[in-house]
Amino acid sequence: MKEPWLDVIGMGDEGWGGLGAAARARLEAAEVVVAGPRHHELVPHLSAERIRWPSPFRELAAEIGTWRDRRVAVLVTGDPLWYSVGALFQRHFSPDEITYYPQLSSFQHAAVRMKWSIADLETLTIHGRPAEQAIPFFFPGQRLLMLTQDGGSPRKIGELLTGLGMGPSRLTVLANLGGPQEKRIDGTAAQWRDRAPDFHVLAVDCIGEPGAIVPPRTGLPDDAFVHDGKMTKREVRALTLSRLAPRRGQHLWDIGIGCGSVAIEWMRAARDMTATGIDRSASRLATAAANSVRLGAPRLDLRKATLPDGLDDLSDPDAVFIGGGLSEDLADRILARLPAHGRLVANAVTLESEALLAALHDRHGGDLIRIAVSRASEVGPYRGWKPMMPVTQWSLTK
Repeated sequence: MKEPWLDVIGMGDEGWGGLGAAARARLEAAEVVVAGPRHHELVPHLSAERIRWPSPFRELAAEIGTWRDRRVAVLVTGDPLWYSVGALFQRHFSPDEITYYPQLSSFQHAAVRMKWSIADLETLTIHGRPAEQAIPFFFPGQRLLMLTQDGGSPRKIGELLTGLGMGPSRLTVLANLGGPQEKRIDGTAAQWRDRAPDFHVLAVDCIGEPGAIVPPRTGLPDDAFVHDGKMTKREVRALTLSRLAPRRGQHLWDIGIGCGSVAIEWMRAARDMTATGIDRSASRLATAAANSVRLGAPRLDLRKATLPDGLDDLSDPDAVFIGGGLSEDLADRILARLPAHGRLVANAVTLESEALLAALHDRHGGDLIRIAVSRASEVGPYRGWKPMMPVTQWSLTK
């Protein structure tokens, strides 16, 4: 087996002095060193050809692959396989081509400064991503360590927390961790006004205002969504999500997305979830887009398309929800695209759609259930049960 030609080396603000002997030897032997300006400045004595990361840095991965006949070293911050370039390289190169030399990550440094147990908190990043995707992680008592976009990120996070009734949450900026210029700034979400150094980790200790009702990760109330009355209601949505069975990193098609309630809860359910919502109505897609940003799923992909041909350009799903536009042809096309263990859930409220679900259940198997929910409501001075329209649900796992 050939020796790996690509070394990915983690470095902290302490620079050369913080590297182990093996990492130093590989850097000194490198013919090409790829790094950002800050890391290049920490190793001024190296004689190798120097390349700076472009922005976005993923554009350089293909070029690095053309240098297999050279010794290449890439400098990154901390642990290359924790919210860093390692995941990108794993998609472009064989593991046998790469050697990793990790350093203490920014998260580890920050946890030590805060005296927090990493096992008892959430680590996430909003670097190069919408800050709103942190929203599902906000609830009283939760502690977060966040990789940020720039010096304005703490104020943005503070605004999001305050909007959810968590203005008293404590924010701590930890900049240049482990280096001679290390800096700490403390404040609260509601009162944060400072611009932080661009390179920092943000520690968040979530605290709710008295009486604040913070939405759960899943099981959002119906009034959390802007909608036109046609939506998958909370109780039915809970049963639908349980059948869709969200798992990290998986992709959902939400067909007839409406206000986006199912896709948004799918994306809130676990890290790295993605979803594509399809609808013929531009106004409903606009509503779903607004809901997705406000409720912490800003990366929801929305498509205006007709069915079933509108599915052709989509990447294959792990799960599919049909909330509208059901047809036998659509179901057949979806089942052909679903991988093994993929899940399909279809809901119907009309007699015609219910008959179609019965026919599909007869052909393909799975589970067919009828969901009847009643909610207590006022009847004059008293209360009584007000039934919702019953929903027939067909679900199967391939």
